[in-house]
Amino acid sequence: MQKPPLDPDVADTAPTDPFLTPYDQEHVVTYLRLLDADTDGADWREVARIVLHLDPEREPARARRAFDTHLGRAKWMTRNYRLWLRETE
Repeated sequence: MQKPPLDPDVADTAPTDPFLTPYDQEHVVTYLRLLDADTDGADWREVARIVLHLDPEREPARARRAFDTHLGRAKWMTRNYRLWLRETE
């Protein structure tokens, strides 16, 4: 696997496939940053602005949807990390 980008732009919603996608592999750092922010109790609006590059003041619904789906995908990946390890070998 190639090194993922450190700060890629995100789609409006994260994938929902039951397997890892190229998008997931590209956004692994984004997912880790979201998990860290969630653990720290960071405000979702600040995280959307910094990590997802979305303005929650200008586009609140879009920013919230992107935040929720990407954090959900990050949590899904933590529950399925063995699958990820197999697919990236």
